[in-house]
Amino acid sequence: HRSRRTELSESEMPPHSSSAGAIEVVEPTLEDFAGHCQSLIDSFCRAAEGRQLRVWGGKGTGAMRLGRDLGVEPVFSRRLRVLQGYWLYRRLLRQSGSIVVMTAKSSDLLLLNLAAKGRIKAGKVFLYFHWIRDSASKRRFMQRMARKQPDLAILGTTQSVVDFFRSCGFANVLLQPYPMTLEHQAAPPGARDARLIYAGAARQDKGFGKVVDLVEHLARTGERLPITVQISADHYGKYDQATADDIRRLDRSNYPFLTVLRDALSPQDYAALFKGGVCLQPYDREDFRDRVSGVTLDALSQACPVIATSETWSARLVAQHAAGIAVERSDVESLLGAAREILNHYEKFSANAFAAGRSESRRSWTPLLQALNRGDVARQTPA
Repeated sequence: HRSRRTELSESEMPPHSSSAGAIEVVEPTLEDFAGHCQSLIDSFCRAAEGRQLRVWGGKGTGAMRLGRDLGVEPVFSRRLRVLQGYWLYRRLLRQSGSIVVMTAKSSDLLLLNLAAKGRIKAGKVFLYFHWIRDSASKRRFMQRMARKQPDLAILGTTQSVVDFFRSCGFANVLLQPYPMTLEHQAAPPGARDARLIYAGAARQDKGFGKVVDLVEHLARTGERLPITVQISADHYGKYDQATADDIRRLDRSNYPFLTVLRDALSPQDYAALFKGGVCLQPYDREDFRDRVSGVTLDALSQACPVIATSETWSARLVAQHAAGIAVERSDVESLLGAAREILNHYEKFSANAFAAGRSESRRSWTPLLQALNRGDVARQTPA
């Protein structure tokens, strides 16, 4: 049984090629333009100009081209992802160069520890955690990993993520804010088209059902407010049952001013989606309390005001720049009231969003690239 599993895993791997000193970027969920994986990695590839890179993604990425015209090694399939991750990490740990796990999870720590069969040297592995759900069991696991692999380099999008890993015993921890992946538009916003938008994947934690509630209300009350809703699935083209039911509700609404975007958009079409709109982000407060939203940054980069759930990372950023409205509740009345307020003063909110995008455009890959150049992560004093 073990030899059969080994043979299967090795057969899933591409032929070995020499890449001494390369940065090996690992992202198992990279399949297409869905979500932010593609734009995030494309942004990193462009920023790391002059460095030798190799990107490892899903089976559907064979034809994908990233910044600097880089291809992707199509390794991961959904069913065998864990096993394939183990064998890939085992191979890469034995080669020279560095490993960057672009959207790291607890499972990556476990697989790396198993594949290493010993202590991983400093400067070898960089794990980029976008958020963490704090719990007693999670802390025990991370504390155990910190004892086993004290030289792993951990990067977090927010100070709370950084503080969590430091409190678990990791010493090499660095703040790497989520970078802007869309180019900030170079001119102030033009005329508005009074359009609401929901951008990105259709997910329950992102309040997709609340957006469908709003569309049904607009249809029932005879409104004429245009709304564009993107209903991209997850990386593997799947919806959970609640989201599938919401999509059927959306289709049955028959709202004449509704535009539904069913597929993942190209980077150009995705950027164009925000222009002249108001971005609805009724995200779950607990899930997104300190969780960075790439959609928020994308909206601001295109001078698009945002309606966000209060007490979330997005709401705090929007409030800092007066670039939208934070709603206490994400019911129809609250969302529609905020939308009307923004649309009635669109030029002001859009100008503030433009300024916010310009301010946030300083977000870059500098912390990670500097750490890669040093070969480790500076031991920073907690902020």
